[in-house]
Amino acid sequence: MVIVYVTIFLFVGYSFLIIYYWLSWRSTPEFIVQKKLQTPSISLVIAARNEEHNIGRLLQALNVQTYPRDLTEVIVIDDDSTDNTVNIAKQFPATVTIELKNGGLNSYKKKAIEQGIRAASGNLIVTTDADCLPPTRWLENLVSFQEQNNSMFIAAPVIFENNTSLLETFQALDFLILQGITAASVYSQAHSMCNGANLAYEKKAFDEVNGFEKIDNIASGDDMLLMHKIWKKYPGRVHYLKCKHATVSTQPMKTWKEFFNQRIRWASKARFYQDRRIFGALLLVYLFNLSCVSLLVAGIWDFKFVIWFLVFWVAKTAIEFPFVYSLAKFFNKQSLLKYFFFYQPLHMAYTIVAGFLGQFGTYEWKGRRVK
Repeated sequence: MVIVYVTIFLFVGYSFLIIYYWLSWRSTPEFIVQKKLQTPSISLVIAARNEEHNIGRLLQALNVQTYPRDLTEVIVIDDDSTDNTVNIAKQFPATVTIELKNGGLNSYKKKAIEQGIRAASGNLIVTTDADCLPPTRWLENLVSFQEQNNSMFIAAPVIFENNTSLLETFQALDFLILQGITAASVYSQAHSMCNGANLAYEKKAFDEVNGFEKIDNIASGDDMLLMHKIWKKYPGRVHYLKCKHATVSTQPMKTWKEFFNQRIRWASKARFYQDRRIFGALLLVYLFNLSCVSLLVAGIWDFKFVIWFLVFWVAKTAIEFPFVYSLAKFFNKQSLLKYFFFYQPLHMAYTIVAGFLGQFGTYEWKGRRVK
């Protein structure tokens, strides 16, 4: 029964953590433009590798932004694509296309972003991914928020597009929760968290922290690790933009292999976090999920542990549901809620596998094998 008592102990801590995130999410004010923009120049930096099916859609969406086009510079950095990405990007005359020269860095994406920023003329750097799609008022809201809050770094919302398949609905629901935790943690200053698909920061701040210096040997982390560097320099000027009109949508992974490679890549940067505030939360979440799965495994020898597993399955769902419901309502993803209870075992299993392999395994990303 020791494993049951351990799981109860972890569940209590996990419950307090989820309630804290939920209350912080609810406290995060929804942004509304309140004053006329001063219209600074913007440089949009997009790292792309083999994105022929997505890059044109993104660039077209950038052409119809409500923010003044003459103040918006779009820079696409081609990361050695082997498809038609470059030719499609060049069809947009206002887009600057740069060929990536890796120069020995372990992270191709960091090098791509670094080259894009080096070529940028804008005061505000905005990054997104080639498979994303922003709403028409995206840049307008980013700039307005930055000016009203004097922000040096802005983390903004990202959601997954999805159909009704198991894989895509699971990704959309899981990522919805991650977005809620991101907003809650940044607003409450609990720890640094963001996603590179929707970021904005002053070019001056990037230069002042020497960009990706000292983190350029890490394959992932072009978002959170940079965020923490800027937070250390400007602790009161790193913010989260909670705004439906600034929410970028992105494509889910199309296969389970791609999904696990993505999540292993995300988990791989955890051991490099200099923001120790996040480590305790990550460890608690991992250990609680591990203890729940351990109960199920122990049920092979004693069925009472299966009953305990079912108890925690229900309890986990109950403690998380108010938080998830609030997120689904804000992002207009209520259709995902009917899957929430049934996806819990899958979420537990993938958390354990991705967390472990992220620290001790390798993964494949964009056709490259990465340690």
